[in-house]
Amino acid sequence: MDRPDLELVLAVRQHGSLVMAARALRVAPSAVTKRLAALEARLGLRLFQRTTRRVSPTAEGDTLCERAVHLLRAFDDVEAELRERQAEPAGPIRLAATFGFGRLWVGPALAAFQARHTGIQVQLQLTEQLPDLAVEGFDGAIWLWNAPRERAAEWVSRRLAGNQRVLVAAPVYIERHGAPRTLQDLATHACLVVRENDGGPGQRFDHWRLQRTGDAQVTHVPVNGPLSSNSGELVRDWCISGHGIMLRSLWDIGPQLASGELVRVLPTFAMPDADIHWLAPYRPQTPRRIRLLVDFLLDAFRKQPWKPVSAAPAPRGSRQKR
Repeated sequence: MDRPDLELVLAVRQHGSLVMAARALRVAPSAVTKRLAALEARLGLRLFQRTTRRVSPTAEGDTLCERAVHLLRAFDDVEAELRERQAEPAGPIRLAATFGFGRLWVGPALAAFQARHTGIQVQLQLTEQLPDLAVEGFDGAIWLWNAPRERAAEWVSRRLAGNQRVLVAAPVYIERHGAPRTLQDLATHACLVVRENDGGPGQRFDHWRLQRTGDAQVTHVPVNGPLSSNSGELVRDWCISGHGIMLRSLWDIGPQLASGELVRVLPTFAMPDADIHWLAPYRPQTPRRIRLLVDFLLDAFRKQPWKPVSAAPAPRGSRQKR
């Protein structure tokens, strides 16, 4: 069994179709059919069940695919190690990041990194669902949360930068409705709810978990309002237009806070779970190009460049909403 065989079975499992696998491998569908049949005959095993609608792996096929992921990564690591004995690091880096943070902050950082290391090719996939990094062939992810518990033993996690979600509103909203003075006051305000990143059964988008600076206690605050969306950008636009109070990451609203388009309300409170992390599949030896990238991101993000130099205060004399 050689490397093309391993790439073949992974392509078939990923696409669930011999035709789509052939397209991904850039070969004729008949070649995929013949190569897969020859591999199964050589092993004496049925690796995939074929129906008119889908091709799915057998238990033996799944076992082979899981081993293939690790074997192909080992091939890549050997090639990378040989390349990196040269003076200039080279080779591909495949990354994942969330759409918003990836577009605003990761993309520019990666462009600067690649300009410094011209032998490295960076591939960035923006997604709202954290991939299975090893199975899907990613070298790492720049993510807004830490590794899931079920992956903690398989993945390496490193905090790149601190970040908070803070409460903000437009000055025009505060002039009209007053600023909340306690967490309980939020119940009387129009709160703009973002329904992003479905966390599965039990997740409550209409409860904000807020923590006072320097206090370990987290308070669950029920909120409501007439406007909500799965688009954080749209909710931010509503907030800027004066439609309500929003809970949003500093990396997304730093410029608006600096310009005064938005101001913080209840500024001693924040949601503390929005730090930026580097996540990667565990590997015995991390290629030099990956180490260089992580060091570069640490340097680029450690000072939290999204934080406003001086956030505009809430307007004085705003009347309390009743």
